[in-house]
Amino acid sequence: MTAVLGALDGVRIVDLTQMLAGPFCTMLLADQGAEVIKVEPLDGDHTRIVGPYHPDDSLKAFGGYFASVNRNKKSVAVDLKQPEGRALVLRLCEGADAIVENYRGGVMDRLGLGYEALHERFPRLVYATIRGFGDWRTGRSPYTDWPAYDVVAQAFGGVMAITGPDKDTPMKVGPGIGDLMPATMCAVGIVSAILRAHKTGRGQLVDVGMVDAILSLCERIVHQHSYTGGVPVPEGNHHPLLCPFGMFPARDGYITIAAHADTHFPILCRLIGRPELGSDPRLASVQDRRANQEEIIEAVSSFTRARTKQELLDHLGGQVPFAPVNDVRDVFANPHFAARDMVVSVPHPGLDHETKVAGVAIKMSETPGRVRHRAPLLGEHTDEYLTGLGLGGAEIARLRAGKIVA
Repeated sequence: MTAVLGALDGVRIVDLTQMLAGPFCTMLLADQGAEVIKVEPLDGDHTRIVGPYHPDDSLKAFGGYFASVNRNKKSVAVDLKQPEGRALVLRLCEGADAIVENYRGGVMDRLGLGYEALHERFPRLVYATIRGFGDWRTGRSPYTDWPAYDVVAQAFGGVMAITGPDKDTPMKVGPGIGDLMPATMCAVGIVSAILRAHKTGRGQLVDVGMVDAILSLCERIVHQHSYTGGVPVPEGNHHPLLCPFGMFPARDGYITIAAHADTHFPILCRLIGRPELGSDPRLASVQDRRANQEEIIEAVSSFTRARTKQELLDHLGGQVPFAPVNDVRDVFANPHFAARDMVVSVPHPGLDHETKVAGVAIKMSETPGRVRHRAPLLGEHTDEYLTGLGLGGAEIARLRAGKIVA
């Protein structure tokens, strides 16, 4: 049986990204079938050595961090500081649809691989960037040249100021959303720009600032401040506008309930043995319930804290919007994630058994994305691509001996 190709089959991406934001962006494209050529420095993407390593890994070519966000890619190791190395990257761009980089602003320009240089040479090529405060070409920020990582983006973009256990304690969000949100937005931008280029023959710059992406994720604070003049603060594990909508204690952990709507609130009240609350005129509207949230939260909590997560799932699940607070052990054991292929097995160099990475969340009926192959070894596909560019074995050997490629 012929394998079903991804929706982006035939799309070629030259990937000059490292760390998390850029690689997660290109991973999303690779998962949907794009050919992603990961161009790494001779010592590799720095996340190769971050780990975590499996205790049975005899090779330690890369750890779980790299394996997770670089699956489905090919690796070519090239020294961009050398003219011959840069020339090879230009040749890889000849048949590409997009190039993606997340270096600090100006680095690629100094190497002769900036947007203007590549756009002039390859007018159809889409050039995508992810930087902390955006690229100067799309709007020069006073912080354009500042470096940034996830925690910087989370703080600057506003999400920390509305996350935390109480109004006085801002808190970092667990996953690296300061990288993952701009990465996802950049992937959407790349696909959009490629579609446009296929229609017009003209590529363009796609630029996503990490702090901009976080602000867009926090869109609620903008309209709250604009419409009311208020300054949103951390709300703990409940919602500033809706109730009941948040986290509640269970006997063995925590669960969440979102029964704020008129349709669900009376059902919840009946299920927790408090039907009178569902018909109480003081709690008749969304605004009324928010105004009396302490009473509602205590009524719900008194019911949930006496029962286990499984008991609550059996009683409330499917009746009102409900979920247990799962840790990763729960995720691995849950039939939902198994049915949805959201925890998938991949081979790992240096191991005689497979490991697990997160699956593909974007499901398509005709061209399903999937994890097709493991993350690459450093330079694993250098010879393959150089041969495809017309270089012979002796020439490739010379480049390798000269430390131009690996």
